[in-house]
Amino acid sequence: MTSFLFSATSDALQSSTIYNITASSPLVQNQTLVSSSQIFELGFFTPNGSAKQYLGIWYKNMTPSQKNYGNFVLQDRNANILWESFDEPTDALLPNMTIGVNMKTGKKRNLISWKGEDDPSFGSFVVGVTSETPPQLFTWNGLSRYWRNGQWDKTRFIGIPTMDNTYYDVQQDIVQGTSNYTNNNHNNSIFGYTFISFEGTLKAVWWANHWSTYWEAPTPTKPCEIYGKCGPFGVCNQSSSPICRCLEGFKPISDEEWNRGNWTKGCLRELELNCQKSASTAASTTVKKDMFRKMSEMKLPDSADYLLINDEERCRSWCLENCSCLAYSYVNAIGCMTWSKDLLDTLQLPTGGEDLFIRLVDTSAGAAEKLPRETAWKEQMKEDDASEAVVYDFDSIRLATDNFDAKNKLGQGGFGPVYKGKLSDGKEIAAKRLSSSSGQGIAEFKNEILLISKLQHRNLVKLLGYCTEREEKILVYEYLPNKSLDAFLFDSEKKAKLSWAVRFHIIQGVARGLLYLHRNSCFRVIHRYLKVSNILLDEKMNPKISDFGLARMFESSQVLVNTHKVVGTLGYMSPEYAMGGTFSEKSDVYSFGVLLLEIISSKKNKNLDYPGQHLNLLAYAWHLWCEGRGLDLMDATIANAFSALEVMRCIQVGLLCTQDHTIDRPNMSAVVLMLNGESELSPPKQPAYIFQRLLAHQVQSQEGSIRSMNTITITTVEGR
Repeated sequence: MTSFLFSATSDALQSSTIYNITASSPLVQNQTLVSSSQIFELGFFTPNGSAKQYLGIWYKNMTPSQKNYGNFVLQDRNANILWESFDEPTDALLPNMTIGVNMKTGKKRNLISWKGEDDPSFGSFVVGVTSETPPQLFTWNGLSRYWRNGQWDKTRFIGIPTMDNTYYDVQQDIVQGTSNYTNNNHNNSIFGYTFISFEGTLKAVWWANHWSTYWEAPTPTKPCEIYGKCGPFGVCNQSSSPICRCLEGFKPISDEEWNRGNWTKGCLRELELNCQKSASTAASTTVKKDMFRKMSEMKLPDSADYLLINDEERCRSWCLENCSCLAYSYVNAIGCMTWSKDLLDTLQLPTGGEDLFIRLVDTSAGAAEKLPRETAWKEQMKEDDASEAVVYDFDSIRLATDNFDAKNKLGQGGFGPVYKGKLSDGKEIAAKRLSSSSGQGIAEFKNEILLISKLQHRNLVKLLGYCTEREEKILVYEYLPNKSLDAFLFDSEKKAKLSWAVRFHIIQGVARGLLYLHRNSCFRVIHRYLKVSNILLDEKMNPKISDFGLARMFESSQVLVNTHKVVGTLGYMSPEYAMGGTFSEKSDVYSFGVLLLEIISSKKNKNLDYPGQHLNLLAYAWHLWCEGRGLDLMDATIANAFSALEVMRCIQVGLLCTQDHTIDRPNMSAVVLMLNGESELSPPKQPAYIFQRLLAHQVQSQEGSIRSMNTITITTVEGR
């Protein structure tokens, strides 16, 4: 049995070289045939310790040559070629070597994998070029499609943006019915080859003092590369969890299989297309149209139909007028492609990719009756005068966020994910999409809109608008590029970017924002959800308080408010609020004190790993204060560059704000004066920490947990 091995590390059996094989001078075991360029060598080898010997070709020298080929040729006396190895590839493709298909003759040149690591006989994986227009490079496992690299756009394969197009080329002659893929070596200085492993991975390797792989697919770390991973009408996204989701307008064929992580059965359409309904009903004077939903940065589905249409709008119109057309894409270097079969092997790419337009029911054209109605509270929104906020339609937000793609996810709040987006006018936004199972229901959603749309301050996040279409609850905010404070403060590397000057600036900004809420806005507001992750940072690191879903307005004469539903985050809640359900502006002052000490130390209050027996950050800060070592609380990352006077003043303010009794805490007017050095500071009293001990030793609450203590229900809402 013969095989061709393209490797510089084979166990070849040679002791002498020859340059031709003739009938009178055959190649024997202890000889090798060397090419005239001295680069390639043919001989007998034993792969990976096998007891059998095979005939193979490998690289001998890595010296540039004008005749760098490696084609084993059989010719007659008149130099007519009778057979050549380039016409019968095995598992490897050398530079200047071609694989392809000729539809007229039926001839195919494919790569075929080894059967095993030590067995060069034909295995189950085959690599070849398709005859479709545009062509694709495929790997088959037996008769099943295993991997593909997407359509050829005359310069690259659009489904694999990372596949370097410098060293390969594809030529298609539609008239002759040929499609060929060639490994290029324009200057004859590249030593490398492409091969299909016995495990089904297509690899491109090259020589640069040693052999290294510069591209391969599919790989175990990227399951989305396996053909049809998410089944028909499913889309795979490597950065999502789970990696498979149904295309918009589709649902899993089997919820049970889908939830188990078996996505190969795919998805089916939720609502019948309008064109299908029109075709199955008697003729009507009104023809209902369908619509297209754009998906960006996609590896386009398999089995496209190529149309000779060189205009994008005509491509769209053709698809819209043909009910069998399920999707279309217009790629400048290719033209118009449409799909009439199941959309299969569709991927969301991290970069690159193309726009794909999926045909869906146009809900504004008669299908709205299929969707659940919710109208009463929306009407109430109008009555409650939320006119300051813009009402966005769902399609504009979905388009802005690329269909809420995981790559645009900014974070996960307690009530749902937040996505970055860009509206059609170029404005960048942050869209918080409240989950249907969220504890923050309609009341909290309304509360945030009605409150924050009326509040305007440089240290409060700006609400641009909202969306309530299709049972959605989406809040649209200004986009702040530095995200939330916790992303810096509790990150071992990023916290170094928070110099003391920046931290003090943030502390002062949050204090001014709270003062505005408590005393200077058109109505008094208690935030109730102040914490590090709800402090957002703009491009200049200016802080903005966010998340007003739990905030409450109160009359100017009110001092205390009672509630039977305590909501917030453990570690930030004041004792009187957590234990008795009583909250006031002094509850926010307590939360601010905790936040202030966290900003100084880069430590979380509720951590239980402080030196000695200190229960939390407050206890640790008090201990250092009493020993005259307050500056030891400072984050060691910036311990060599700060104002000792400012830090000690801030620590004292933090301890005053977290006093056990509300009467001992300053209001935010006094806090702002203290921070600016415009007011005398009284000495703090020793905290009792009763509440903190109870939480640490009895509640042990986790995110979203509910505990009953003293007839008060504590709902712990954890954010990012």
